[in-house]
Amino acid sequence: MSEIVSITPVLKQVNVRVPIVHAFEVFTSGLTRWWPHTHGVGKKPIRAVLMEPRLGGRWLEIAEDGTETPVATITLWEPPHRFVMLWQVNAQWQPDATMRSEVDVRFIAEGAEATRVELTHHKFETMGAEAGASMRRDVDGGWPGLMQRFVEEAERSQT
Repeated sequence: MSEIVSITPVLKQVNVRVPIVHAFEVFTSGLTRWWPHTHGVGKKPIRAVLMEPRLGGRWLEIAEDGTETPVATITLWEPPHRFVMLWQVNAQWQPDATMRSEVDVRFIAEGAEATRVELTHHKFETMGAEAGASMRRDVDGGWPGLMQRFVEEAERSQT
């Protein structure tokens, strides 16, 4: 009998001093402005990182030679409040369309000029116990710095 594995979700939250619409736009359509081009899953140097802002859209790395590497697929699209995507990267940080951990990002207005962004990366158990635990450790350490880069870009580009 196989044991059901449960891996604790990664929960991250930031507050950004911009309206909700701007926060959502910078996080999604403005991804290439704040996501570091050194954190790639493709094997080639990255020129851009972008998200196709729509249901069924992809998170893509675009290499310097134009090669596109899909990283995630958007499964829920509710601008400017929420989007969900399947994170299709394995524990070795290679693109893998069979991977199904999930990133759920919510944007909550905290007044006209402030937004709370809540990110939940979960369903690591879909990767298997060992690979899921490895991915959880990696993203738990990685998302805080990435979210801070997002806050800095959103607030800088607001002025």
